[in-house]
Amino acid sequence: MPSEYVASDQFRGARIQTSDLAGLEVRDCEVSGLKVVDCYGSDVYVGGAFERVVVNDVDVTAYVEAELDRQAPTRVLARNAVSVDDYRAAWDAIETMWQATFDRARLLPEPKVYEQVDGEWSFVETQRHLLLASDAWLGNAVLEEDAPYHPLGFPYGGMPREDSDKLGLTLDATPTLDEVLAPRSARMATMRRVVDGLTEAELDRVCGRKPAEPYPDQEYVVRRCLKVVLKEEAEHHRYAVRDLAVLEART
Repeated sequence: MPSEYVASDQFRGARIQTSDLAGLEVRDCEVSGLKVVDCYGSDVYVGGAFERVVVNDVDVTAYVEAELDRQAPTRVLARNAVSVDDYRAAWDAIETMWQATFDRARLLPEPKVYEQVDGEWSFVETQRHLLLASDAWLGNAVLEEDAPYHPLGFPYGGMPREDSDKLGLTLDATPTLDEVLAPRSARMATMRRVVDGLTEAELDRVCGRKPAEPYPDQEYVVRRCLKVVLKEEAEHHRYAVRDLAVLEART
């Protein structure tokens, strides 16, 4: 069984040389300044949020961003939202694309919506994560609800178990797709009501809470919190349809 290192800093600043790293997987890690030099292999995959990526001395950052925007135009609307109308237009697009994708997922044999592709979240897990994201950034930070976190929410990969337990999350639950989409759709409807009633003054309001306890103590403005929801929806939709295509091919 391969070794596994979790929440470790033992590789910070390390130099790995003339070693066999075939099949190495690095997930949910801080990799600023990472260098892979004079290495060789096939099928190298890199995914994540990177400010600058250079491959064989060629800066490919702009190319990758442009290609992602071409494949998923909604991410542009989410990223560039500034005015009230921008936020509404982005949410309009997000609602439309997810509805079509929910219909598409329901056409799969039921076990497929729990199946992971290359170790990524299943379709159900993705919906659970987006539920938590909107619970935190919308329900808790923006709306300051008394009980914002639904127990079926699913945190980001690096959240310590004790922190997710404090939020009342049931990570080991095995809900059906419909059981997840019920609170997910309700939260999306809440987002619809919020963006429909947005004003420029509301966008600039400082929230009275942070999204969740693990987040840093700093100022959270409504426009930032809502933009996080938009970007989470857009990016995870891209992942979801990528994996749905694989699941459909397997079916």
